[in-house]
Amino acid sequence: MATVLEISRTSKRVVVTGIGLVTPIGIGVSESWENLLAGKSGITGVTSFDATGYPCRVAGEVKNFNPAEWVSSKVVRRNDSYALYAIVATKLAVADANINLDEIDRSRIGVIVGSGIGGMSTISEQSKIFHEKGHRYISPFMIPALIANIASGIIAIEFGLKGPNFGVLSACATGTHAMGEAFNLLELGKADAIFAGGSEAAVTPLSFAGFCSMRAMSTSYNDTPETASRPFDATRDGFVMGNGSGVLLLETLEHALARKAKIYCEIIGYSASCDAYHITSPDPTGGGLIQCYEELFAETGVNPTEVQYINAHGTSTPYNDKFETLAIKKFFGAHADKLLVSSIKGATGHLLGATGAVEAAVCAKTIETGKIVPTINYSIPDPECDLNYVPNKSTTADIQYAISQNMGFGGQNATMMFKKFSS
Repeated sequence: MATVLEISRTSKRVVVTGIGLVTPIGIGVSESWENLLAGKSGITGVTSFDATGYPCRVAGEVKNFNPAEWVSSKVVRRNDSYALYAIVATKLAVADANINLDEIDRSRIGVIVGSGIGGMSTISEQSKIFHEKGHRYISPFMIPALIANIASGIIAIEFGLKGPNFGVLSACATGTHAMGEAFNLLELGKADAIFAGGSEAAVTPLSFAGFCSMRAMSTSYNDTPETASRPFDATRDGFVMGNGSGVLLLETLEHALARKAKIYCEIIGYSASCDAYHITSPDPTGGGLIQCYEELFAETGVNPTEVQYINAHGTSTPYNDKFETLAIKKFFGAHADKLLVSSIKGATGHLLGATGAVEAAVCAKTIETGKIVPTINYSIPDPECDLNYVPNKSTTADIQYAISQNMGFGGQNATMMFKKFSS
């Protein structure tokens, strides 16, 4: 019987070679990255519908996005915005990776792109038609447009990719879980490359009504929307919803080297757990996230003191930020005070199922450039959130190891570790 050590020696190395981003602060990795470093906010008053009367009236919406510039009118007409964001993010990742799909085996290229909700606009619009006009007026494209796995299918069709293909749905942990499952398949040699990530277009009247009813979103900053998302700040009062997509190209190292690809960084570990505590609230002991850390470090063999940066979930909700900080402090001990910990949600809002992928991209860029994005809107320290959150202004550091982490409704946790690439 093979030992664990023998298995780990034969597993394939996995690297990040392409990044595609569609976010409230930019379309493309360069624009999004530069605006993050500059501390710019993409959060404004809601423009996609009339939010008058809603307790929360701010959101991180994607600006200047015209899908017809990227795909055919038929694809635009038949798909929900969340899928269109994902297709465009994939096209951007293909361009960023400088990969010629005609020169590789497409049966070995997969797609794992998830969504926390799926086609929310389609659900809302078709429900309205059904109640006002009846079943005969429902679109024949309704079901494929709303299901949360369809982005992966549409991407595969667009590029002729016949490798592993499915969607992941785990609320706000979706993007990280999608990338983690892609990482596992690549390690096992089940594919040569996988486009992985998440996409969301949930800024709709119905979604807003639901989250407002839960009292989950910020309500105190409707007049100054750019300040509404305030991760780890003492005056935070809820999250701000955002739209967008992040898709990364993950490849086995041998495949990337064979085509002389640019390599952002290496992925060396992934873990998942469940709080099994409450359907929406994180475990107040931080137990689920700590379990993820324990499994992640056991898998990678990295010493916790070697990690320098954590891209936190940092939702700007009272509970998440408090309990996430607690988990970091419990696991890392004295080293927690030396960590750089930042959340991009002050700038982008919470992209739900897309957030993990966008934040993984941030980790990749951080390792590549040595630049740390700030946590913006951090003005009043919270005694229960007392780490170095890189407040308001970016900094620099030579990052060898970084972690991205996310938690979702249902108690679902996911962590991923990135390492500076060396041959």
